[in-house]
Amino acid sequence: MDQSDYLSTSEAAALLQLSARRVVGLCHEGSFSGAVQIGRNWKIPKDSVRAYSGAAQICDSLLPCAVGNTSYVEISSECYYVDKTLLIRDLIDDHNMVTLFTRPRRFGKTLAINMLKTFFEKSEEDTSKYFSDKKIWQCGKKYQALQGIFPVILLTFKDIKFERWQESLEAIRLVLKDEYKRHSELRESPALGADDQDYLARMEKGSLTDVEYSRALLNLTRMLSAHHGRKAVILIDEYDTPIQQGYTHGFYQDVIAFMRNLLSGGLKDNPYLAFGVLTGITRVSKENLFSGLDNLIVNTVLDEKYSSYFGFTGDEVREMSTYYGKPDGMQEIQRWYNGYRFGNSEIYNPWSVTSYFANDGQAKAFWANTSDNEIIREMLQELTPEISDELTGIMQGEEIHAALNMEVIYPRIADGADTIFSFLLLAGYLTLSSAPDETEYGTFAALKTPNMEIRRVYNTEVLGWMRTRSSGGVISNIEKAIYLGDGKRLEKAIGNYMMSCVSSFDGAAEGFYHGMVLGLVASLSSRYYIRSNRESGDGRFDLLMEPKENLLPGIVMEFKAVPASGKKELSKTAEEAIAQIDRQNYTRELQERGVRRIVRYGIAFSGKSVEVKTAD
Repeated sequence: MDQSDYLSTSEAAALLQLSARRVVGLCHEGSFSGAVQIGRNWKIPKDSVRAYSGAAQICDSLLPCAVGNTSYVEISSECYYVDKTLLIRDLIDDHNMVTLFTRPRRFGKTLAINMLKTFFEKSEEDTSKYFSDKKIWQCGKKYQALQGIFPVILLTFKDIKFERWQESLEAIRLVLKDEYKRHSELRESPALGADDQDYLARMEKGSLTDVEYSRALLNLTRMLSAHHGRKAVILIDEYDTPIQQGYTHGFYQDVIAFMRNLLSGGLKDNPYLAFGVLTGITRVSKENLFSGLDNLIVNTVLDEKYSSYFGFTGDEVREMSTYYGKPDGMQEIQRWYNGYRFGNSEIYNPWSVTSYFANDGQAKAFWANTSDNEIIREMLQELTPEISDELTGIMQGEEIHAALNMEVIYPRIADGADTIFSFLLLAGYLTLSSAPDETEYGTFAALKTPNMEIRRVYNTEVLGWMRTRSSGGVISNIEKAIYLGDGKRLEKAIGNYMMSCVSSFDGAAEGFYHGMVLGLVASLSSRYYIRSNRESGDGRFDLLMEPKENLLPGIVMEFKAVPASGKKELSKTAEEAIAQIDRQNYTRELQERGVRRIVRYGIAFSGKSVEVKTAD
């Protein structure tokens, strides 16, 4: 049997847009000529599948692969839909009062929230038709009985992206107002008293006080429960977006105070709440936001439970590639978009995979520019030389080992490696290499970039940000100086960078200058292996660059810093740095690796002044 001429039941199901169970039934009925049962599985000839559905239908009537559409109704009924409805089953079975899912952006959080709304919300339309052919419906009457019976509150804060608190607060008020308007059944409800009707009227006019707005979730659940005779469901998408904006633009305490009261009112000890689900990128520290909310269950990328519901699994991507006639593209898809580890599950980036099929199988870095990265840039400004060194290694495909702190306190997000790397993990810029180690001292993990797309992000967004900080093509001039071995050009480029970008208070220690230069040369990581603070010869070099191509020179740099009073000694100090390279034999590692030409740089700093000496 030539395996390439046959499809599995799951592949045939994807191609025909049927359930796998239905395809198995068709096999038993003899609908596929030449189908072979091997154990409990079937192998179905491709020609039989084409004959069953009609070649024209397969070629001309493929469902569109929607990108950016978060409407469950539209995607599940009009587009290719990867069935994630068993998330509903698990939420019902777990019976948690409030669940927070943290996942990177564009990993299906908003679509999941919309799916939950469509399933649980009571409406005039019979919405069971959107689930009758999905996996949740096959789970039985226990789950079917809960479909379409709850009043649902849905809030999304994804567009709360303003630079001032008053604008952000006004936007949050409008989100609340719109949700109240959506529940028009309350306006003339006989179950509500005069005070409630007055609150509704003033919500419509926008004349409530901040204190009254902070009780909006509690009041709406109470009113809906009174009108419908059933507790309400609260769904909140991207709850942390306004909090991130507050941190970035200086109104963190204002937004935290308001959001704490709003969320606690709706989710903590609320007798009118059936259950709540929140999504976001980060888990904001309980002490800062969820104080006293002891019924909150947090599910992160570290957890196995729910791990396959956000993002695509390998089997799901293979089914898509078969359906869209791109089965030979799996290796390319895997190289570009796979590699995420959620719990024990290998996960593909769903935004990028759907973009790949929507673009007729052209691989690109689709995820890179789907939102701003202000927090990333904020952290980059605070990096120590050690963390800069590790980020440089990451860009070259190396693993790093870090302690993880999954409860983010935004004002301290750049305090150390544990918070920085934990945020990069939560945000999708890093992933786990293996299961984390849980110890009495905390959680420790090996981290890496998941795939080619994210390495592209590091080499464009991160390095691009560095370029925007410098003026006059500083990065370009540094690259040129290093290629040419031109010490004076390098001295001028670093000097220009320091004059335009470095505060007069920054020149405090050698470590600062070390980290600065390490960041500036990181753009050369495609041509050099860049290492710092490693042992070689009889000591530890500051910075070593091993060429990936024989035509390029090897580079060893030694940094020295002198106080402002010693600026006249810069030339002598730079020469002493060269002498240290020779004395400690820092070039030995490059020589042992067969690098023929090695350029030594002695670089001395004082405040915003720099002098560079070279030796070849």
